[in-house]
Amino acid sequence: MTLLASIQDADGRVVELTDERWSHITERHPEIAPFIDEVLHAVSSPDRRVVGRAANELWFYMRTNAPSAWLKVVVAYAEGRGHIVTAHARRSMP
Repeated sequence: MTLLASIQDADGRVVELTDERWSHITERHPEIAPFIDEVLHAVSSPDRRVVGRAANELWFYMRTNAPSAWLKVVVAYAEGRGHIVTAHARRSMP
């Protein structure tokens, strides 16, 4: 696994994106492929954050015009670090 990007979330914690996760995201959601910068920005400056399904998970949302009205990024945290699990476009907030 190769680290593609490392950023800080809105709380100052390091969040990483690996090539394996980016491949997963773009294979399942090819419309996201041109928007890696937006995926990272959604984590560092989200418009909204929601506690995820798992205890160590946060969902970051950013308003956007492309590829849809919202971009959702799922981050799992362990040992003080976050890892982007997936990302996809949404037409509306859940």
